[in-house]
Amino acid sequence: MASPRPDFNNRSVAHGNWGENVATDFLRLHGYEILERNSRPCRFDHRLEIDIVAYEISTDTLVFVEVKQHSARSGTQRRLRSVNRNKRKNLRVAFNTWRRANAWETGYRFDVIEIYGTPLTANPEIDHIQNIQLFTPQQKFVKWD
Repeated sequence: MASPRPDFNNRSVAHGNWGENVATDFLRLHGYEILERNSRPCRFDHRLEIDIVAYEISTDTLVFVEVKQHSARSGTQRRLRSVNRNKRKNLRVAFNTWRRANAWETGYRFDVIEIYGTPLTANPEIDHIQNIQLFTPQQKFVKWD
């Protein structure tokens, strides 16, 4: 008998949580203050989630971090492969909702942290990709009056 789908989801969630814990530890080690994890700025849409909201002390910048966990690095797949068009759209909406709710108007950026490994991996590979572009220049500084 095939294993039921909820087991796969539980394993997936466990791996995702592990990846977010690794990313959080990495950010703290590099001088970030973690403000929120798994922030859901819109309670009506569960897809709108920001994995980590952090503050980079050295640059006085708010950083929204998307964490992607992969079991292994593949030479044939590109970086940011999991941050597709739909995910970028959801991140833009989540950020704008978060920004309105928190009246944030100053410096920010979007980062992606890709974790390569599993909870059994002693030293996972971490790829911190800073300042990814989610907005076109015209969209970036929209006033929310």
